[in-house]
Amino acid sequence: MSNGSFPPASGRRGGTLAIVLAALIPACCVAFWLLSSSPGGSKDDDADGGSGSTAPSAPSSTSSPSATSSPSSGKPLRGKVVVIDPGHNPHNRDHPSQIARLVDIGTNTKECDTTGTATNSGYPEASFTLDVARRVRSVLEARGATVRFTQDGDRPYGPCVDERAQIGNEAHADAVVSVHADGAAAGQRGVHVILPESVRGGDADTSAITTPSRHLGERLLDRFVKATGSEPAQYIGDGSGLDIRGDLGGLNLSTVPKVFIECGNMRDAQDAAQLTDPAWRERAGRGIAQGITDFLNE
Repeated sequence: MSNGSFPPASGRRGGTLAIVLAALIPACCVAFWLLSSSPGGSKDDDADGGSGSTAPSAPSSTSSPSATSSPSSGKPLRGKVVVIDPGHNPHNRDHPSQIARLVDIGTNTKECDTTGTATNSGYPEASFTLDVARRVRSVLEARGATVRFTQDGDRPYGPCVDERAQIGNEAHADAVVSVHADGAAAGQRGVHVILPESVRGGDADTSAITTPSRHLGERLLDRFVKATGSEPAQYIGDGSGLDIRGDLGGLNLSTVPKVFIECGNMRDAQDAAQLTDPAWRERAGRGIAQGITDFLNE
């Protein structure tokens, strides 16, 4: 090149091509950048349905059908009303004449209430039922349910069995569960759920609630057994853990799905050891709450 002569023709073509490419590459990069940043142009937008917004969207709990249908998301029991009936009342023993008076249960008359049973060491059923009921309430309220108690240890006695039914009826409850523990003979163990018999008489008419109450009872028993490791009681009925009765005012007078759960036998040493254990009661409360949840989500 020092002598001032031109390069060969092939060299001129190579140089020209290099110059053209050098000009085109930046232009292509600019065009790609413009396309990828334009509205609706990103792959992520297409995956989310192509909203067309240039600003990143906040995560939404409704972006997927499973977000609203999954029982574990949000508040799956929002709008549901549950009444929990802690069996008996710790103060009943101080009001023997009041709880002994007879009340109408539709098909018969029965005592207003009783003191309930106790373990051989003196742990009262009424204390057990309140403790478990409060644990159930905590779980259900966390899931969005409105939970009402028939008593929370805040009444001098009772309420009577007819009023217990009335509280659930007036609340238009989606489910009512009465929490108890049995007082059977030693050696008789396990959990059982009491279902309403189909009865009609006076103010009692359970014809509309027997089927949904059975569904509630079956879900309750299943979840309770899984949560606690308890076995269905063999000393009641046919050993299924489900017992049907028509002599309980709390069931006879109910117009909404309702069951009783007898969580164990307080007079049996092995069951009593569980019933008096706070960790076991926590599992029991969660089992009851899950059974109610299953029923309400059917």
